Amino acid sequence: MPNANILSEFRAILGPKGYSDESDVVAPWLTDWRGRFTGSSPALLSPANTQEIAAIVRLAAKHRIALVPQGGNSGMVAGATPDKSGEQLILSLRRLNDIIAFDGDDGLVTCGAGVILQNLHEAVAIHGRRFPLTLGGKGSATVGGLISTNAGGTQVLRHGTMRMLVAGIEAVLPDGSIYDAMAPLKKDNRGYDLKHLLIGAEGTIGIVTKAVLNTVPALIDRCVVWAGIDSPAQAYNLLLFMQRYGRERLEGFEILPQRALDAVTTHIAGTRPPLNTVHRWHALMEFVQDDPAQSSPGELAMQLLEQAIDENLLGNATIASSDAQAEAFWKIRDSIAEAERAAGPALQHDISVPVAAMAHFIEAESPPIETAYPGTKTLAFGHLGDGNIHFHVKAPDGVDITAWYAGDGKAITSHVYNRVRTYGGSISAEHGIGQAKIEEFERLAEPARLAALRAIKNALDPLGIMNPGKLVPLA
Repeated sequence: MPNANILSEFRAILGPKGYSDESDVVAPWLTDWRGRFTGSSPALLSPANTQEIAAIVRLAAKHRIALVPQGGNSGMVAGATPDKSGEQLILSLRRLNDIIAFDGDDGLVTCGAGVILQNLHEAVAIHGRRFPLTLGGKGSATVGGLISTNAGGTQVLRHGTMRMLVAGIEAVLPDGSIYDAMAPLKKDNRGYDLKHLLIGAEGTIGIVTKAVLNTVPALIDRCVVWAGIDSPAQAYNLLLFMQRYGRERLEGFEILPQRALDAVTTHIAGTRPPLNTVHRWHALMEFVQDDPAQSSPGELAMQLLEQAIDENLLGNATIASSDAQAEAFWKIRDSIAEAERAAGPALQHDISVPVAAMAHFIEAESPPIETAYPGTKTLAFGHLGDGNIHFHVKAPDGVDITAWYAGDGKAITSHVYNRVRTYGGSISAEHGIGQAKIEEFERLAEPARLAALRAIKNALDPLGIMNPGKLVPLA
């Protein structure tokens, strides 16, 4: 337990702007975004630069004090939430929020780990570029958090996950040393790539402090399409068709059921159904133009939609007539989690299966749950192009939610993950493991994977001070 003397040493490093042990300041950062996990911490550490972080880590190592790195606190698996012991200190990266440099020739942007994604988008847009990763929490998610969870989002289909977008990285390691891999090398064969170990490591082997990120040309034009479809299987055939004839222009392909659309239009102000016809399922597609030599994305979309209708690949469709309408379409997709939370408690499973199996998983695995657990409602939606399903199960109305989570909820989650395993899938597609999934991860992961993770963790963090209790199950 960090006593008053130890806490005063942290205060001396950070000064009044970077240190707080006032309960009203610390309290907002003790609960995860979903409200499922609440911990305790005696202080919030908010360093202003890498050197202060290095000093904090050295002091933490000296006294064997655990640190919990935290960005925007918008994660989905409680990976940035301290435990209940009161022995862990929250290390906030939010003050490292500078856009440090932009290289117009290479399209590389250098920034601090605390830069908010929305601010990054706006900063590179000034230079005629864009950072091709977006998600519903872009107004709070930070670069460091995105790297530490290897975030995905809605543009993975064309641009890949965060791992594909990081060209360089700086991090403070568990002994307080600074790992500098900021040079954006295309080739580097000096052994194990620590940069890629840090990406997706959830702060368990180091604290990301800066990054060099790839950007792409700004869009010249885009075309957003909303289509009504009969089933996930039809959506998959529609995806294959669109990829066959417009692969380099198709940047996003999302599917959602009517149940999700109803939830959004009920609970999110200013939203309405894009189509005047009712469909069991919906597809949201975006075609882009970022090269003057390319044809108009609107013309391409219109041509492909006409062919798709002729081939019975969709029931109805509409093309956004303005950028505002395009944003309104995407707001529906991005607001599903918020709408669901307003509708009542639910289990959220961020899973992935092979793309070709995603439609079958949704259609085959949803009904048995609703039958076995009366009153539950499944809600499956997500990134069809990369096999990422957000498979949610709403709790029955009127249940004691704490008891339900511990009983039926836990059994449902185990069932879902068991089924994912039979498909050769992953129980974490883009949100990470955190503490929410660590028990199931240990139960289902193959021994070789667990052994390797534990060996890496123990080698780099022998004192166990880096975000303990997250990602890596204890042996």
